[in-house]
Amino acid sequence: MVAPAVPEIYEEEDIYAAIDARTDSLQSLRELGPPDLIYLVKQPKANANRQIGVYHHAVGTDASSSASLAAYVNTLTYSPLDKTHKVVSGIYCCYNAFSHLDMRVEVKIPGSLESYCIDERGDKRVATDALWLETYLCGVLRAYSYADDGSGDAIRKIVGVRRFNPVTNTEMEHKFLDAAEKLFFLGRQLSSDPETQVPNTVSNHLTAGLLKYIETTGRYASGINLFEKLRTRDVEISSLLAKVLIMADEEVQAVRLMYDALQDVPMDYALLDCQASFCQSKGEGEMALECAKRAVTAAPSEFSTWARLAEVYVGLEQWDLALLTLNSCPMFTYQDKDTPRMPQPSRIMLPILGESMLDEIDEGQPRQGDPHDSIHPTLRKLHAAAYQGTFLKAYNLLTKIAASIGWDQLLKIRSEVFVMEEEYRVERQQVSAKPEQRSTSASSVAVNQDGSAAEPNGTGSGSESGQGSDEDNNTAETSPQVNGDNNKGKKSIERPELSMASEVVKSGNEDHDPSHASYMHFRNKRLCERWLDNLFMVLYEDLRVYTIWRTEMAQYRQQGTEYRKSATEWEILGELAERLHHFDAAIEAYQSCLSIRFSPKAMRGILKLYEQRNDTRGMLSALIRLIAWQYRWYSEFSPELLYTIRKLIEEEGAVKVRSIVQATNLPQPVLDLTHQYCQLCATFRSSGSDG
Repeated sequence: MVAPAVPEIYEEEDIYAAIDARTDSLQSLRELGPPDLIYLVKQPKANANRQIGVYHHAVGTDASSSASLAAYVNTLTYSPLDKTHKVVSGIYCCYNAFSHLDMRVEVKIPGSLESYCIDERGDKRVATDALWLETYLCGVLRAYSYADDGSGDAIRKIVGVRRFNPVTNTEMEHKFLDAAEKLFFLGRQLSSDPETQVPNTVSNHLTAGLLKYIETTGRYASGINLFEKLRTRDVEISSLLAKVLIMADEEVQAVRLMYDALQDVPMDYALLDCQASFCQSKGEGEMALECAKRAVTAAPSEFSTWARLAEVYVGLEQWDLALLTLNSCPMFTYQDKDTPRMPQPSRIMLPILGESMLDEIDEGQPRQGDPHDSIHPTLRKLHAAAYQGTFLKAYNLLTKIAASIGWDQLLKIRSEVFVMEEEYRVERQQVSAKPEQRSTSASSVAVNQDGSAAEPNGTGSGSESGQGSDEDNNTAETSPQVNGDNNKGKKSIERPELSMASEVVKSGNEDHDPSHASYMHFRNKRLCERWLDNLFMVLYEDLRVYTIWRTEMAQYRQQGTEYRKSATEWEILGELAERLHHFDAAIEAYQSCLSIRFSPKAMRGILKLYEQRNDTRGMLSALIRLIAWQYRWYSEFSPELLYTIRKLIEEEGAVKVRSIVQATNLPQPVLDLTHQYCQLCATFRSSGSDG
């Protein structure tokens, strides 16, 4: 594939400051580690006494030995952009997350090569073959973890990262899977995604990377072979094998495997979750419910099991139990990926690769020194856009419920299952001093509807019961009428009343009342967790802003005038509509954004629309532009874009896909970038790529 251009971040005064900053940050790393750091020392050809430092980051390079990293440094000795300087030395830094060491290769040009590693205290240690094996595997996993999904979010996060595909042929695949097999049972040392509380054998960054690779490339046979071998050493690997079998359309075999494995490990929550997911995909909600309940019993402190149970209740349209289950989800603080903390550079050079130049991408882009797009304050303050990890998944579930039944009905159900602040205070004034027997927690009702189960280990305590007040007493905010799908434009968005937070009751902020644990009216109600209460307020704000936007647009159309927003505002509105499951409105906003200037996020949204409509030409048109934009910002590899092309080839055939791409009226070098993705599918012998 065409190598991306090389970004250059300059340190003209303080040489090696970036290396020192990386060394200082080693003890704070908790995940897979930051991207590799490549640091070059240059000197002017006319003045041998002066030196400057230049660096960039990279993921996906071959880190299996000191020689392969030195070879990468050697490719940087000639720069077509800088003919007045020569490279005199280079250091390649690559983090080993298994042993918490920074592997470094120091190259003198011309001359010597030294490899060593730096531990968390900054001490130098010997680099062994075993450490290089660990480093290589971490490098591949980082390439998938730090890859961009096409929207540009990952690319914008860290400046100057070259992203390479770490596995470009079957020989490299064998090398990767062999390393993964040898180190598989050390995977829990690598931490896990933010939705998992405790990394384990089947849930960590290694298993996530393996599944991502198998799904992206369609190399199911290789994945099945790997997990079959590992399963002989630990039956828990069955859940991973089942997932790959389902991906490969070997569903009968997967079901048989899950059944057999559960005879050996009946309380393996990963297997039970896999069963629940499979039943959901087949529309068997009741069967999925039993599996999901059992998974919650097996792992009550994991977010994923509770989230799955809530999803199943949503699918069964049991909205009250879905809310109760959501309220029981254990929420974890989001742990972001490790990112480099570099000192302020002297200047940054971001060259453009000639092959990725496309007028429609470059036209309209803000130049250096141009004022930023104006963004209305209400659009800046939409907190849902910043959600990550467990809070993002919980919010998605809440929006799914709101999209299905409407905001007013959601508020009504909320008041029926949770103790509202006003009714709690009124009831406390009227309750008799006689204590009554403690009632069953409503959260356990969500898991076991006969009320016989013990309380789960979710967040928050079960609350006392009572008759919920209707939302009639809520203060309705005078906002424009709703044009959403469920509200039919007839009602205003009602501001949610505050619920009684469990934190307030448990912290003793209320006056002590020995009988408050058994109020008659609260027997079947729960105290709402503060975080869920906040989600309702955030959803209210999202709906309010969405309603105002749609109402204003309708008014402008009636008046025959143009509704104006900046490109960034249209992008935010598109995301807002997508969050609320109003896809037509999202597409409209994204198209308005693209009419002003190119935006990868907007184009990614348009791509989703074409996917829903099975529009092959539209999908390829979007893919060509997204791939070119990725190359523009030094990324030759996006797993999501490769996956989309692979599925297109599987459905339409490689010949048709290549023909449509070639027939597009765009510069040939840009089309060749997309052809390279198609060639990858041919190299991996993906279905449909042979004819």
